Amino acid sequence: MENVVIIGSGCAGWTAAIYTARANLKPLLVTGTQPGGLLTTTTIVENFPGFSKGIDGNVLMMEMQEQATRFGTQVQYMSVIDQVDFSKRPFSLTVDGKEIQAKSVIIATGASHRHLGVPGEHELENKGVTYCATCDGALPMFRDQPLVVVGGGDSACEEAAYLTRFGSTVYLIHRREELRASRIMAERTLANPKIKPIWNTVVEGVLDVSHDQVTGVKLRNVQSNELSTLDCAGVFVAIGHVPNTRLFKGVIDMDEAGFIVPVKGARTNVDGVFVAGDCADSIYRQAITAAGMGCMAGIEAERYLAGFCG
Repeated sequence: MENVVIIGSGCAGWTAAIYTARANLKPLLVTGTQPGGLLTTTTIVENFPGFSKGIDGNVLMMEMQEQATRFGTQVQYMSVIDQVDFSKRPFSLTVDGKEIQAKSVIIATGASHRHLGVPGEHELENKGVTYCATCDGALPMFRDQPLVVVGGGDSACEEAAYLTRFGSTVYLIHRREELRASRIMAERTLANPKIKPIWNTVVEGVLDVSHDQVTGVKLRNVQSNELSTLDCAGVFVAIGHVPNTRLFKGVIDMDEAGFIVPVKGARTNVDGVFVAGDCADSIYRQAITAAGMGCMAGIEAERYLAGFCG
């Protein structure tokens, strides 16, 4: 019987583990198949407080892991939750085919980037292809260079505006002939002289794998099918995130996009089940906000187990 089972090993999961472990609850953390979460796909993290010169994403997650285990966190590495039963207490979770019982659960499963699925995208990830302008836009490789943002919603517009601080020109590639973003965001984007929209166009490929870095993109006009090439030093994909919450569908309340809806901070609609991080955050999606939510979930779980959760 576990006091707390934490599902996920990103900033939210490890922070929740630190708090519950320091409360002597001996939490069990199940890492999933990508220990460290999305932050491990980022080379340098420059906006996490406390690291004036930045820190490698993998190193940051290893530091969090070491801190959590130092206080007594149990870890099941590379394990996944196959099934959950929150209908009765104690809760039941099936991990790699084996049942675990828990008094409380913290869901910190994160979210996954939507990918373009085109040639060169995967091969050039972290070599000019990125999914977070806030995380990577200030890197030296992008300064005073032409950059590409793919997408047409609020997130894409925000990314494009942010990148105008660093790039020489920001091309906004959108498959339609008008932005899907909110009116005010669209107006601001189109009024920015450094942002050049390219309408009715999709990315067909990212160049150049043979150079081991981004040198441009292959484009196709969806109306004429005309192909073209656009030189750039970076491709920022902003076509949305997919929360990793399928396991909890029909059990935990979610919005239409599948993000878990928190109740009174870090609680969910199931008493004793808490949530933290990108699986419940469709707005900020930052390492520091995920860590903050992990702190909230850890404190809530501690209070719940002590009988103080009102």
